[in-house]
Amino acid sequence: MKNHPETAAIGTLLRHVLELLDGDVAAFYEERGLAEYRPRFSPVVRALLAEGPLPVRDLAAAVGVTHSAASQTAAQMARAGLVTHTPDPRDARRRLVGLTPKARTLLPQIEAEWAATTSAMAELDAELTMPLGELLVEVADAVRRRPFRDRIAAAQQRR
Repeated sequence: MKNHPETAAIGTLLRHVLELLDGDVAAFYEERGLAEYRPRFSPVVRALLAEGPLPVRDLAAAVGVTHSAASQTAAQMARAGLVTHTPDPRDARRRLVGLTPKARTLLPQIEAEWAATTSAMAELDAELTMPLGELLVEVADAVRRRPFRDRIAAAQQRR
C-alpha cells in the first residue's frame, strides 16, 4: 500500500516539493555563477523574449500569475539588473518591463539551464506514475471548474 499523506498535509507537501525543485535549480544557477538569478525569473524572461517589453498586467497574464506576483518578480529582477521599467509610450500611466543588455548577455547560460532542466524533468517524470506537469494541469483545471473552497463548504455541510 502506498504511503498517502494526510489531507491536511497536502499543502505542506506541495510547498515542500516546490522548494526541493526550485532549490536545486537555484543551486545549479549559483554553481554556474548566476547567484542572483532565481528560477521564478525564467517565465518572465521567456515572456519578454517572446513578446518584447510588456506592462506588468500583460506580463502577469503571459506568465500566468497575479499582477502582484509579476510586479514583485519584476522588482527583484530590476534589483538584479535584469529588467528595466520604462514609460509606456502609449500610456504614460503605465511602465513597461523589458530585458536589459545584462539579461541578454546571460541568455546562453539561462537557455542551457532551461534545456538541462527540461531534460531532468523528463527523467523525473519517467520515474513517476504520471508526469508531474500533466498532473498539476489536471489539478488546476479541476479546481478552476469547482473551486476548492466550494468543495470544503460542501464537505462541511455533509458532516
